[in-house]
Amino acid sequence: MKKIISWALRYIPRKYLQYFSHLFLRLIAVFYRGNNVECPINGRTYRKFLPYGRIESRENALCPDSLSLERHRLMWLFLKDKTDFFTGEHKLLHIAPELCFIPEFRRMKNLEYHTADLESPLADIRLDVQNMPFKDATYDIVFCNHVLEHVDDDIQAMKEIHRVLKPGGWAILQSPVYPEIGPTLEVRDANTPRKREQLYGQSDHQRKYGNDYAQRLRSAGFLVQEDDYVKTLSPEMQKRYALPVDEVIFFCQKTTDGAV
Repeated sequence: MKKIISWALRYIPRKYLQYFSHLFLRLIAVFYRGNNVECPINGRTYRKFLPYGRIESRENALCPDSLSLERHRLMWLFLKDKTDFFTGEHKLLHIAPELCFIPEFRRMKNLEYHTADLESPLADIRLDVQNMPFKDATYDIVFCNHVLEHVDDDIQAMKEIHRVLKPGGWAILQSPVYPEIGPTLEVRDANTPRKREQLYGQSDHQRKYGNDYAQRLRSAGFLVQEDDYVKTLSPEMQKRYALPVDEVIFFCQKTTDGAV
C-alpha cells in the first residue's frame, strides 16, 4: 500500500487524484477499522491510518474515509478550540480546497462557503491566487494551505489574500516550513522540475520556506500569530488523532482599520 500511494502521488496529476482517489481509499477503509486512532473530522476510528508521502512515506498519516492528513486533523481541532469558526456567521474563501473539509463546510449553516483554485476539479471558482477577481474586503476568513510554495510570486499572493479579507478578518496560511535551513531557499535558476525537486523536495515547488516564513506573511500586511497549539494537547490526544507534533499554525489577521 505504501508503494502504491507513493507512486500515485509522484506520477498521477493532482487533479486526477482528486477525482478518483477517494473512491479507491474508501474501499480500503473497511480493512482498517479499529479503535486505535480517530479522525476528528468524521468521528470514525481505525486500527491505524494509511501511509502517505511522495518520496519518504509517513506511517499512520492518511484517513481512508475523510482523506485527512495530520495537518488537517490539527487544523480542525484548532478551529474548534481557538476560533468561532463553527458558531459565528462567516463568509469563507477556501483556496485549493481539501476534500476532507469540503463536505463538512458545505453542511455548516453558519458559513457562506466558496471554493477556488487554478485547476482543481473540486473548486467552484477558477482563479489565480496572485490576481483574484474579488472586490476588496469580501471575505471574513480565507484558508489557503500548501499553496504559496507553488506560486511564482508568493508575496503577491499573500497581498491578494490580505486585500480580499475584511478588516478584522483572518486567514490560515499553512505551508511546509523548515526553520533549520535558515532563510527561505529560493534559487532564481531552478527552472526545471528536476532542479526544483533536488532543491525543494518537490518538482512543483518554487521555494522551500525557512525561519522567515512568518516575516514574509507580515510583509504582506498581516498580524501573524505563530501558534504551537499542538504542544498544548496531551501526548494521548496527539497519538489518538495522529497529529504533527512540530506543526506551527500561522494564524494571520487583518487589522480592523485594514492598514498594511
